Amino acid sequence: MQSFTEIERKFLIDSFPAELPLKEEFQVYQAYLSIDPEVRIRRNAVGSQDTAYFIALKSGTGMVRHEVEIPISKEHFYALAEMVARPFITKDFRIYHLPGGLELECSHVDKGTPNEFMYAEVEFPSIEAAESFEPLSVFKEDVTYNPDYKMKNYWKRTRTKAAELAAK
Repeated sequence: MQSFTEIERKFLIDSFPAELPLKEEFQVYQAYLSIDPEVRIRRNAVGSQDTAYFIALKSGTGMVRHEVEIPISKEHFYALAEMVARPFITKDFRIYHLPGGLELECSHVDKGTPNEFMYAEVEFPSIEAAESFEPLSVFKEDVTYNPDYKMKNYWKRTRTKAAELAAK
């Protein structure tokens, strides 16, 4: 189990950065069991092979949040997934090395759908480090404090009954 205070900035991007060294890439399948409190399940996969399963709880808003992420078994993940009546959010997920030991996590969300978008996140060891971080040229907009780009709000917009009815 991992529990910590997460200090993170989030940026919109148009594409995965070609100039940074790639550390890892995989697909993420994510769903919400609850929005408030925020409880989500996630499965990571490389190709058709599942590689990890998690349940995560988050609280707070903006740049500083509290997160508890717990690895779970395949059986637990799929038992919880049966409780989700909506399609999972899909992400093409890549992690890049940044200078100074930081990492850039980039996601292409719901690729090929009308809702698709891309974003990048950087986690920091302190608020001071986050505030002094110089955005990369690949970043279009800082959306750290924009609630529209919180994944739980994206879930509500795209996966709730009202969103389903509007799409018909």
